[in-house]
Amino acid sequence: MALALAAGAGGGVWYWLHQRGVPQGEGEEFRAAHCGTTNRALVTGTGGECTGVTDGGDGPGVFGSALQPVLTAIAAENAEATRGGRYVTLAFLAPLTSTGKAKDLTLDQFVGEVEGAYTAVEQANAGDSPLKIRLVLANMGSGELRWKSTVDALSGVKNLVGVAGMGLSQQESVDAARALSAKDIPMVADLITADGFDTTGAIDAGTAAPKPINGLVRVTLTNAAQLKTLGKELDGDTRTAALVRTNVTPNGTTDFYTESLYRDFRTVSGLKKHLDPAADFFFDPRGGADSILDAIGQNICNTQRPVDTVYFAAREKYLPDFLKALSRRSCHRLPITVVAGSDTAALDPRTLTSMNQQGESPITVLYASLPSTAALRGSGNSDHDLYDKFLQAFAGDHHGQRFPADHATRGYWPVLAHDAVLTAVTAVRNATDATTPHPNRYDVRNHLYALTGGAVPAATGRFGIDATGNRTSVPTTVHRLTS
Repeated sequence: MALALAAGAGGGVWYWLHQRGVPQGEGEEFRAAHCGTTNRALVTGTGGECTGVTDGGDGPGVFGSALQPVLTAIAAENAEATRGGRYVTLAFLAPLTSTGKAKDLTLDQFVGEVEGAYTAVEQANAGDSPLKIRLVLANMGSGELRWKSTVDALSGVKNLVGVAGMGLSQQESVDAARALSAKDIPMVADLITADGFDTTGAIDAGTAAPKPINGLVRVTLTNAAQLKTLGKELDGDTRTAALVRTNVTPNGTTDFYTESLYRDFRTVSGLKKHLDPAADFFFDPRGGADSILDAIGQNICNTQRPVDTVYFAAREKYLPDFLKALSRRSCHRLPITVVAGSDTAALDPRTLTSMNQQGESPITVLYASLPSTAALRGSGNSDHDLYDKFLQAFAGDHHGQRFPADHATRGYWPVLAHDAVLTAVTAVRNATDATTPHPNRYDVRNHLYALTGGAVPAATGRFGIDATGNRTSVPTTVHRLTS
């Protein structure tokens, strides 16, 4: 009997591994190569980093401890969503781990980003629609270096009708978008502000005619929109501005966020007129950023015309060190304003106040982005109830898990991720009727472009999607931080 039970157990284990795609006799070796799981769509890479696609059923720790609570919730939500057999799948594609040379480029904000995306799915499934939403996470890894294998793995995801997220404004995200577009999979980007990352495909066209990225839409404001707002703010001033810029990621690939900021600083009315052409400073993030930013800070004191403004066309990751460099420059007693992009929303305000305890180095930082949390919740926002609804849902119980409340308001990543997934969900719901009870990716793509006016009841305010793939209404505010 004991032998029979053992044989039966062994046969059951073999059957389970075989069904999951594990070659017989290679269980341990297979798991080691696939993040300790039996999921072919997960891959163990350099330094043990796990990338690929999971629905939460592979264990909550595959992408690290920080994402364990939300992955636990995703697994439970997916189990409920798929129980009746009527569901579609949305993937959330992003760099969800951060190691090596690209470490901290996302400043660990991806945790709140995923929590925001999950919150939208949970809210959608709480409604009365019989068609439920299954969410899978697709991790491109540090610097998005594993974008191709992760996108390829999405081809095997059952009932996939759309992808949200899409990572950061860099070459890898563009490559991923073009690959998904070739598969006719609709996409809703949440964070990418670089000009042209939309249906037009103008982002990487250069001087050539743009090659469209069909099915790509986004829910955030563009760099051009941000800088036009800042240009109106500074248009009447008399200033002399230097430009600090970089154009590559730590991978050495094109950083379209900084590249389009640089272009817009030089072309937007109200900004370009202040530029001193001789005060243009470039740095490569693959070198030692600390030392070169100190040198640039000092060089700003040595220009022919006294510089009182800096246009910062670089990632927020490097802004704290640059601000410290400005506080140490020999002309540090002169007031200076740094004008930067929207990812400055992640800057800890204490970075400025800690530098200027005696008032010797007055520094102001300006950036344009969505309104503050207080403004989104205020009576001046006609859609404040939608934002409150998001915050309440985010802070609620998620199958026994709770997300830190401050994650929802740390920058804009969580709310934009929520709104991106909500946009996809809205297209799914609009595509579902008696004649189309189970919409496919073509149905969803069609309905993304049919979201006109205020069709998406987003937490950041109602909006639609225009023919270029951009949202039709974006509330924009100039934010001012002082030392």
